[in-house]
Amino acid sequence: MHLAQLNVGRLVAPIGAPEVAEFVALLDLINALADAAPGFVWRLKDSETDSAVAYRHDFGDDLLINMSVWRTRQDLWDYVYRSRHLAVLQRRREWFQRAVEIHSVMWWVPDGHLPTATEGMARLALLNEHGPGPDGFTFRDFRDPVDAPA
Repeated sequence: MHLAQLNVGRLVAPIGAPEVAEFVALLDLINALADAAPGFVWRLKDSETDSAVAYRHDFGDDLLINMSVWRTRQDLWDYVYRSRHLAVLQRRREWFQRAVEIHSVMWWVPDGHLPTATEGMARLALLNEHGPGPDGFTFRDFRDPVDAPA
C-alpha cells in the first residue's frame, strides 16, 4: 500500500496576480524537491514539462489542488516538515485564504493506483463530513494501512 494525500487551498488572489507571484515562482523548486524526495511515488500535474502550471479542475478557479502518493507516512512527513518545503508552508497565510474546513486528507491506495482529483476531493469531503476513519485521515489522526478498506 502507498499513502495518497490531497491538500487544497483558496488563493488570496487569482493565480496570475502580483499577490501570489512569489508563491507561483516557488512552485518549480518545491515540486522538484518533492519529486526527488525519498519515498515520493507520484503527483498530480497538468504538464510534464512545467511544474508551475496549476492543475486544472472543476472545483473553482481560486482552488489550488495538490495531490501526491508516497511510500510511507514517514516519507511524506519528512518532505512536509523536514525539508525546504516547511519554509514555504509556514508562509501559506500570505498566499492562501484561511481555511474554515479541513483542507488536507490522506488515505491508503494499492501500489500502482494513481488517484484522481475527484477521488481526492471525495475523500476530503468524507473527512469533513464524518471525521477521520480508514477512508480519510490526517497526520493528527493517522491510520495504518491495515485499517484501510479492501
